[in-house]
Amino acid sequence: MAKASCAVLFSGGIDSTTALYWALERYDQVFPLTFDYRQRHRVEIRLAGRLLRKLGLPQTILKIDLSQVGGSALVDGSIPLPRVQKRAEIPAGPPATYVPFRNGIFLAVAAAWAEARRVRDLVCGFHVIDSPDYPDTRKEFVRGMERAINLGTAAAFGSPKMRILAPFIGIPKSAIIRRGLALGADYSYSVSCYAGREVPCRTCSSCLLRREAWSQAGREDPLLARLRKEGKR
Repeated sequence: MAKASCAVLFSGGIDSTTALYWALERYDQVFPLTFDYRQRHRVEIRLAGRLLRKLGLPQTILKIDLSQVGGSALVDGSIPLPRVQKRAEIPAGPPATYVPFRNGIFLAVAAAWAEARRVRDLVCGFHVIDSPDYPDTRKEFVRGMERAINLGTAAAFGSPKMRILAPFIGIPKSAIIRRGLALGADYSYSVSCYAGREVPCRTCSSCLLRREAWSQAGREDPLLARLRKEGKR
């Protein structure tokens, strides 16, 4: 039985696109929330909007200027974007593309947005199996944020508790892709590249992991297929 409503943290990448289709199968109302945090790859915002228009869903863009925080190659242009050719070159620990507490900030703002509209569930596409060491995608982090949200909202005084749902947190990206394909997900507008262009740079860690995932899934990347059809690659 479908639940009333949820908000989806929707960047437009593979994981959040799958989370969006996962939510559409389970909820009567789905509210995609896209964050403009002054990221290097802001092209994801525009392309996320293209998919949402195809689906007939509104795009809510929440603006948070994390360039004021800095500390990451994604929001500070003076920090070089790491280039890698193979997985072994991705260093252990938080990489230069880790934006300090980004997902915690996103979840806090999403929770405030959702509470104002009496939306109980927050859905996100976090996963950790074959991704860089981002501390804010782990199961322990999700549970901790859920507890904090319920302590710091009206749920602390008896209103319905909020939930953070991260259905893919324990599976690899190739399995996330397979789940999305089974749901009919359209990945042709999903961008992952950190370099800031619609056409992938093919040298950042995100491009590498995406390429591996599609290869493991045994399918051509729909983004590349669309770009070739449009004469962009």
